[in-house]
Amino acid sequence: MPFSDYKTALVTGASTGMGAAIAERLAKRGLAVHAVARNEERLKELADQVGATPHIVDLTDTRALEAAVGGLEIDVLVNCAGVSRPGNILDSSVEDLDEIVDVNLRGLLQLTRLVLPGMVERDLGHVVNISSIAGLYNFYGHTAYHATKAAVHQISRQLRNDTVGKRIRVTEICPGRVETEIFGRNLGGSPEAMEEAWKTYYEGYESLTTDDIVDAVDYAIETPRHVNIGMLEIMPTFQVPGGLTFDRR
Repeated sequence: MPFSDYKTALVTGASTGMGAAIAERLAKRGLAVHAVARNEERLKELADQVGATPHIVDLTDTRALEAAVGGLEIDVLVNCAGVSRPGNILDSSVEDLDEIVDVNLRGLLQLTRLVLPGMVERDLGHVVNISSIAGLYNFYGHTAYHATKAAVHQISRQLRNDTVGKRIRVTEICPGRVETEIFGRNLGGSPEAMEEAWKTYYEGYESLTTDDIVDAVDYAIETPRHVNIGMLEIMPTFQVPGGLTFDRR
């Protein structure tokens, strides 16, 4: 179903990075965009720039989520919100594990539960889940993050079974390293941390950009209505999954 078949979209994690870029593209495509995030200041900036409707809500608060978006008719749902933490299960805190599971998995499931029945009733809709190569390949660290992204991969497949016979499409976008703030936030989120993350993970690398992810989402939605793009694995040319090697130039 091309964009002309859809009227509304909901994007989570819309205050920054991939989420903000996707929200902007969908708005430019003519959809009425509902933008969900926790950062009020950034979300309002996005709303002013692209005309999106801001919903300042924490995905881990299911009741607040229901109150904010439960009554909306959404044609395109983009589950983009996600968090990560450094380290593996041996040095993870209680808070780290709970937040990763609550945002990356529980929030996605609860929001999909709220939105998908309306799509089924209208026989129209597209769910786009932003996962990660961490859900497909093993590399050191980030154990809980790997687990939640693997779950998102399986959920994306299962939603096709749940909605069989309906004109509903489900796409998983599975990126490698993308230039966002995620590594800087893992290091504490300060300006110094952001600079350190840039030098460590991006400087000298040809990483993916948010535009690359936006273009993938755009492509999946714009395909003809009889076509479902199930998964797009998008890697930088110099990054390969075997051992997660990334050649630096």
